Amino acid sequence: MAGSYPDRIWHNGNIIPWQDATVHVMAHALHYGSSVFEGIRSYATPGGQAIFRLRDHIRRLFHSAKIYDMPMPFTPTQIAQACHAVIVDNGLDKAYIRPFAFRGLGGLSLSAECHTEVTVAAWSMGAYLGIEALEQGIDACVSSWQRFAPNTIPAGAKAGGNYLSGQLIAREARRLGFGEGIALAATGLLSEGAGENLFLVFDGTLYTTPVSAAILNGITRDTLMKLARADGIEVIERDMPREYLYLADEVFMCGTAAEVTPIRSVDGKPVGAGKAGPVTRRMQELFFGLFEGRTEDRWGWLDPVHAPDGKA
Repeated sequence: MAGSYPDRIWHNGNIIPWQDATVHVMAHALHYGSSVFEGIRSYATPGGQAIFRLRDHIRRLFHSAKIYDMPMPFTPTQIAQACHAVIVDNGLDKAYIRPFAFRGLGGLSLSAECHTEVTVAAWSMGAYLGIEALEQGIDACVSSWQRFAPNTIPAGAKAGGNYLSGQLIAREARRLGFGEGIALAATGLLSEGAGENLFLVFDGTLYTTPVSAAILNGITRDTLMKLARADGIEVIERDMPREYLYLADEVFMCGTAAEVTPIRSVDGKPVGAGKAGPVTRRMQELFFGLFEGRTEDRWGWLDPVHAPDGKA
């Protein structure tokens, strides 16, 4: 996105020029990370452009706001309509969509009753970790930074402040020459990536860390679990030690931005054959097949993009 911005953005109820969506430097969110957000993708499908799991993303946005006692000045329907509007107004054929709410100007105490501002942006974005990563996989490392302990920061909220943890993990990985970092929970057991959930494969069975492992309960994670089970692949949620990363037949990350990204090595140790394995490839086929027409959307996850007046 660097250097190339869309023309229009939805800000506090109106579509306005991108450069006019400003916030005061003393806004509460800038000082204390008091924001919640979502990352959503739309895809070009055989039936036209569609937003993937929009209702589920908006529901989680409002759940995150509830956890942080952040009043939302717009309804879920209004936010969903804004997601459609920014795609249409910017003429995007596919998009990454970012609705977020934050505490604005109004006080600098931690408990200040600042008004909530809401913005929805959309722009073109390719593969988050690079298009070659989806095919060839990435080299990952276990980070020296751990995820937050239970009852400290709620991992179940997609809040801006939580991503300070992810920044430490991701920047350390890049500094050391890896494509992404993997964090352990405060228990010393596996948690998730800097901004992605984690799956391991043993003997054809998918294993993923539980929500109690300080992870964000990812919507892509949930998607893959449902797709796998519908395809006859067993899925088990359980705690796992670090060394399972080295012993697994396959490992991959997933998320709205990362989609389904194979991990070919961890800490310099090859994962399986050192490339994406058959289960990972099958999960990619099932996931991307939703948008290419090869996987039936039996869950109603695809929301056709429409103009604000309801016309296609």
